[in-house]
Amino acid sequence: MSDIGRREFIAMAGMAAAWRHTRIGAAGMRIGYAAITWGGNDAQAIDDIAAVGYTGIQLRASAVDTWGTRPETLRALLRQRGLTFAVLSSGNLKYDAASVNEQLELHTAHAKFVRDAGGVQLQVIDEKPKDHAPGPDDFKRLAGVMSELGRRTKAIGVPLVYHHHMNSTGEPPVAIDAILSASDPASVGLLFDIAHYQQGGGDPVAGIRTHASRIKAVHLKDVRPIATTPGYQWVELGRGRVDVKGCVAPLKAVNYTGWAIVELDRVVDANGSPKASAAANREYVEKQLGLTL
Repeated sequence: MSDIGRREFIAMAGMAAAWRHTRIGAAGMRIGYAAITWGGNDAQAIDDIAAVGYTGIQLRASAVDTWGTRPETLRALLRQRGLTFAVLSSGNLKYDAASVNEQLELHTAHAKFVRDAGGVQLQVIDEKPKDHAPGPDDFKRLAGVMSELGRRTKAIGVPLVYHHHMNSTGEPPVAIDAILSASDPASVGLLFDIAHYQQGGGDPVAGIRTHASRIKAVHLKDVRPIATTPGYQWVELGRGRVDVKGCVAPLKAVNYTGWAIVELDRVVDANGSPKASAAANREYVEKQLGLTL
């Protein structure tokens, strides 16, 4: 390559790097979609989520059941569909003394699957004690188990994120605060779910500001009250009572460039479909939140 050619190549590479930096800064967070709506039919979820135009996906432990012995097949499929494997929902983490060793082995194995399938992060939800209301000792015990798990998954290149959740130890904001305070920030990140945080009694906008330094993934989700048990229902963005726009504002303010996963547990409309809900959520993300996929 001539000197002129080299200079042109370096200049073009610099321009490309600057463009990528500008684009990330302007676009902010990366938007993915959760496969949970498809109820375990992950192959269909991958096809539909890619067809709607999302560039990232969150899969559940059902993906391990399907591709656990051949993660390279999943990796190739996602690459073909143009999807990043952003998060694996690894399932519930039991933290009672009798279960700890088995649980550490299980979720570490899932982290290896994520790594081998080209994924980014591992998510756990804790399993709430069945014989008592969670208290300070539970918060510390859970934090300790997650810290150890996070050290193990980090060592193989897959960061751990904790998903606070309804009907878990980390349901109310006070519990989330305590669990995070007692855990190792270098080993345990937070997957902040705006709808679960609100349904758990918190203000998600304030929660994002409080925990901004620990947030490594986000669930964009909405919830509305219903008359029947459990008294609430997850719905498409903009159909519930979560201030989704208000939640996105502090993320933009701190230039959050991690994954924000749009999540809907199930389709609530009789004539709806997972793909149609994904499309409706994309329209909300782009037109109401001003974000691009």
